[in-house]
Amino acid sequence: MGMKVTRRGRMSHGGIWVELKSPDSEQRLELNWYPTDSKFFTRYRKGEELDHLAFRVRDVNQAFREIVAKGAHPEVEPFKEDRYAFAFASDPDGIWIELIGRIKASPPEETRTPRATSPRTAGEAR
Repeated sequence: MGMKVTRRGRMSHGGIWVELKSPDSEQRLELNWYPTDSKFFTRYRKGEELDHLAFRVRDVNQAFREIVAKGAHPEVEPFKEDRYAFAFASDPDGIWIELIGRIKASPPEETRTPRATSPRTAGEAR
């Protein structure tokens, strides 16, 4: 098929992902492997079928709210990891839907506007 590995990485729970691309297409195929102690692990069985579908979106939080409002079942609330935001829901047939969006880079520390903190929020993780 001529597909080449374009990117690969490790997930926070120890899983590994690999992105493949055909030379004449902008479409990508992502393959995932999950360790046995991951909540996403399932034993392979012949005919296991589709793991999930992923969609790149501009705003993960908004897209997540929209698909849940339209009947998708929330599986993993939106979260951030490295330069990306993710969320997972499942369709009525139980197929997982991944939403992924790039997080805009923050300006360098010296150009950021300082946040006001109140005693209520001081010391909380941001």
